[in-house]
Amino acid sequence: MKKSIGGSIESAANGDYTVDVKAVLTEAWQLTLKSRISINLGIFFVLIFGMMVSYIASDFFGGIEQVFKEAQEGNGQALQMINIIVTIAVWPFIAGVEMMGVYHAINKPTQANMVFSFLSRGSWVALTALLTSVLISIGFELLIIPGILLAVMLSLTVPLVVEKKLSPVQAIVLSIKALRFKIVALLSIFIILFMSLIFLIFPMALLMTSSLAPLAIMVFLYGLSYLAPWYYNVKGVLYRDVYGIYVDEHEKNSTLTNSSSNDSEHNGSDDTFSA
Repeated sequence: MKKSIGGSIESAANGDYTVDVKAVLTEAWQLTLKSRISINLGIFFVLIFGMMVSYIASDFFGGIEQVFKEAQEGNGQALQMINIIVTIAVWPFIAGVEMMGVYHAINKPTQANMVFSFLSRGSWVALTALLTSVLISIGFELLIIPGILLAVMLSLTVPLVVEKKLSPVQAIVLSIKALRFKIVALLSIFIILFMSLIFLIFPMALLMTSSLAPLAIMVFLYGLSYLAPWYYNVKGVLYRDVYGIYVDEHEKNSTLTNSSSNDSEHNGSDDTFSA
């Protein structure tokens, strides 16, 4: 029998949940300190795969240099097409990275090969990513603030499609309906994460033209190896607190009493989260 840890769809839709900014960031940071390797490896794979897809797709439009040249001249259609292709290709794998954060939120260990675990929901995930990107882009074109608010309210749609088996439209509607209740707290969390990224980038940008540029890049990459997992763990904690996470009843008891699991223990055979 399945039980839910954290919130629920019903309570989320009614705004019956709380978001403690400090508690979410603190818990996610503690999770990051003990479970960042799998997320970093997953992100590394996604980056390499995305670059390969971009390079291959650009060949159909005359090469990457030609694509950027056309974009600079005001003709960005080829670049937009490549962005769409890359989005469709990489988001089924990014879904695995997102679910690592969800797993960590209930103290379940993960492995980097989880990026391949949800490909059966890949078409729904890709469609969700495209729809949310379009909505956010429209928000930014109208006014910047609507785009930011939409980005925050749509930040948890992919786990809804994967873990709750919702359709893209259902996930988007529920996300906007539920997260609007705590938009100030959620916005505060993502602003803190964004400012952390700026804090990492600033020294590197300042030193790029100096002899310390290699050291600055190394410091940036090291800091990013903590910030990126922190971001996904924050999303996992938020998802748990807002929507809840389904687990088997016996597994729920084990999860609640065991918070010392590490990445090397996951065998990838848990049917509870299979897509």
